[in-house]
Amino acid sequence: MDLYIIDALVVIVISIIIIWIMWSAIIGAGFEPTSKDLVTKMLEMAEIGPDDVLYDLGSGDGRIVIEAVKSYGASAVGIEADPIRVLWSRISLFYNSIQDKSKIRWGNFFNQDIKDATAVTLFLGGKTNQRLKEKLEKELKPGTVIVSYIWTFNGWTPIEINYRDRIYLYKIGVSNV
Repeated sequence: MDLYIIDALVVIVISIIIIWIMWSAIIGAGFEPTSKDLVTKMLEMAEIGPDDVLYDLGSGDGRIVIEAVKSYGASAVGIEADPIRVLWSRISLFYNSIQDKSKIRWGNFFNQDIKDATAVTLFLGGKTNQRLKEKLEKELKPGTVIVSYIWTFNGWTPIEINYRDRIYLYKIGVSNV
């Protein structure tokens, strides 16, 4: 009898883990953490500084938000749909003592207000980027920088490209954006 309970618990735990892993992919982008080196390159390409308000769409574990605040002095907002990653990120913000300059919002970034952003970072997917174009064009002020890792925006011309690392820099109001 105890063996059946253990087997059932194992099946339940494995099912929960599979659903949790697939959740982000189902809503638009799977979770694949960006290395610290690439995070640094993205933030440097965007020329993030203390006057910036950075939004990381699909912020995962919050590493871009944390780096933007700690190393560049920016204010930063992460938007993440996965409640477990939101909780993890909020704990990380607290642990790093940066809650005064950062926050993680739980929800779908398509439904979030991002108009005060001076910079946006993202590592989503090609289809998600295409769906996001209209929102970015509509809500962001001219001059707002968008840095995308791996995935481009069809119809937009990047103003800077790091070919080796596949990082693309766009600017609202410049080069067909």
